[in-house]
Amino acid sequence: MDYNKAINDVIESVCKVIVGKEDVVEKAIIALLTGGHILIEDVPGVGKTTLVNALARTLGCSFSRVQFTPDLLPSDITGITIYNMKESRFEFIQGPIMANIVLADEINRSSPKTQSSLLEAMQEGHLTVDGKTYYLPKPFTVLATQNPIEYEGTFPLPEAQLDRFCMKISIGYPDFNEEKEIINRFGRINKNFEADKILTDEDIVYIQNNFIDKVYVDESITQYIIQVVQATRSHTDIYLGASPRGSLFMYSLVKALAFVKGRDYVIPDDVKKLIIPTISHRLLLKPESRIKGKTAETVLKEIAESIRVPLVKKNG
Repeated sequence: MDYNKAINDVIESVCKVIVGKEDVVEKAIIALLTGGHILIEDVPGVGKTTLVNALARTLGCSFSRVQFTPDLLPSDITGITIYNMKESRFEFIQGPIMANIVLADEINRSSPKTQSSLLEAMQEGHLTVDGKTYYLPKPFTVLATQNPIEYEGTFPLPEAQLDRFCMKISIGYPDFNEEKEIINRFGRINKNFEADKILTDEDIVYIQNNFIDKVYVDESITQYIIQVVQATRSHTDIYLGASPRGSLFMYSLVKALAFVKGRDYVIPDDVKKLIIPTISHRLLLKPESRIKGKTAETVLKEIAESIRVPLVKKNG
């Protein structure tokens, strides 16, 4: 199988459902290919849930959805151990987290205790219930959504949890022609969103191990990534810069992007494209900088412009 073509077929198939957002779909795919987790921050009704559903279907992965509410308990996500009286033994009833792709819808509406139930799974690939460890299926990715406008009754994600997401993306409103196309495609009553199954979960693991891990990254590219991340720790507008986890995520993501683009080597443009979605949610700006109207995105643009872009030859 031509896996590079298959991945691009996945992007094309998902774009039949998420109209006009190929760049967003591509970013979601590369995060999934690295086993990273994605924070989707956007207003209601732009297709966040539809995007995740379409990705799971085209990639042939098991899918579960958890609606985060104030009364949601950690065991509602991880599962629970119960005593089976008929067989006189304890047995584990797995929760929705035991799936390849987990949609954590409106994650900031649940308490920090419930939010933290995802931390072990997101970082370690397993969870512990009643002292026993259960390993999650591979691939495993959490896609969490939150509304950036409505904060009443919400619990902002702590920095430690935000840092677990390899990328933050937003879908955004469609333009006039895109919205017209959405109405033409899906405006009929009972019209189902359709996306073709192209790959399987085994294919994703195979791609991760045999293609993405082998993408060549020149030493100058590695240094470029480190320079960008370290610049966030000394910038005058930033109170808290990106952690080394940000560097590791960036390193993996640029390799996945190169693979999607049909290359076995990374170029500087791969890094430049992923700086904002990979780093922005890891930063805390100083209050005086926010008062001046600065955002993490604008500061990162300043940092990117201040660092010399390396000249790289193909594969050494």
